[in-house]
Amino acid sequence: MSDLEELVMANNHFEGPIPMEFCKLNHSPQFLDLSANNISGSFPSCFSSSILSHVYLSRNKPKGPITSFFNSSCWVTLDLSNNHLTGSIPNWIGTLFTLSYLLLKNNHFEGGIPVQLCKLNGLSLIDVSNNNLSGTIPPCLMITTLNDSSHAYFGIPYQYGNYRSFSADVPIEVTMKTISYFYKGRVLTYLSGIDLSCNKLTGEIPHQFQYLRDIIVLKFSHNSLIGPIPPALSDLSQIESLDRSHNYLSGNIPSQLLGLHFLSFFSVAYNNLSGTTPQRTGQFATFEESSYEGNPFLCGELLPKNCSSDGSSSLMPKNATNEGFIDMKVF
Repeated sequence: MSDLEELVMANNHFEGPIPMEFCKLNHSPQFLDLSANNISGSFPSCFSSSILSHVYLSRNKPKGPITSFFNSSCWVTLDLSNNHLTGSIPNWIGTLFTLSYLLLKNNHFEGGIPVQLCKLNGLSLIDVSNNNLSGTIPPCLMITTLNDSSHAYFGIPYQYGNYRSFSADVPIEVTMKTISYFYKGRVLTYLSGIDLSCNKLTGEIPHQFQYLRDIIVLKFSHNSLIGPIPPALSDLSQIESLDRSHNYLSGNIPSQLLGLHFLSFFSVAYNNLSGTTPQRTGQFATFEESSYEGNPFLCGELLPKNCSSDGSSSLMPKNATNEGFIDMKVF
């Protein structure tokens, strides 16, 4: 099948490596989906000269680092999530200028997030969660929504080099509001996000993220981030899921966040935040104590600590009463 252009063999029980005979195809498939099998070993060296556009190899058993064999000028999707890959995220990924979806979650990658990813102006989704990444978050990471660009993928016409759209419709797994959902087709053109959760990242949240005005998901949870929550995050006007829990963030929760009218999941739990929780208005009226718990110096209406007139926490629990006194608000 030397002219094969699409190879979709997902959700089976294939095992062993991808055979080297793959390299005998005249053009090699532009659409390759071998996800959810038992594929192991290394990947064919011909990947370096292929015209692959969409690669789905998630939920398999390859081990070791990503080699330089992955190198193509027209890739749109690279899904290597839920495998056993090790080593660092290679710098050459920054040369995949047409890449839109980079999914590397649930592996064993270590080292820093390469700044070369900042060269990928067309990225719509970065998910490197559940790895062993360390260092600081590159402030230059940029995300775009395909819906706002002149390009489109997944069945919508798009021209770049020899690329053409295909009929195959493969879902992409994205964690929203602590639950994983699968998105595919035209819906993907409206989805954008950065998920860096469950790593060992340090440093502060870059204030440059305020320019990601169309981003939908932003997750930094379960890291070792420090410093304040940038008030400029209130510029993320389209954000729906904002999770910065389980870090070492300090300072107040900026009141400017009340202007995020599409926010449906918000968590700053288990940090070192202090002061008063945001006023229960707009979207923030829908959040419960779990969004703020684990911050000993945080006080507010939902928490067991009252706030004094200066905004600091009081040691008296809300339900504490003196003899002969009824707190009418609690009643």
